[in-house]
Amino acid sequence: MRATALIASGLTLTLALSACGNRAGLEPKQGKSLPVAPYGREVPRSPDALLEPGVQAVPERNVELRRRSEEREDDPFDLPPSE
Repeated sequence: MRATALIASGLTLTLALSACGNRAGLEPKQGKSLPVAPYGREVPRSPDALLEPGVQAVPERNVELRRRSEEREDDPFDLPPSE
């Protein structure tokens, strides 16, 4: 009996939290404006464009993953500590 009530309250909470999402378009708060346009750009960027991460925030992977074990090349900078 108690387990059923716990499961029911958990499902109700999950349903309530899933309904909290906002699907409306993004607009600046009343009395506020979007950031100024960057140098060289005439029109400020849209709110959706401002939310996209830049190239430096999410860099592309530029190395291949190793598929099998390979011998490492000599590293000229792998020197023992100096005293």
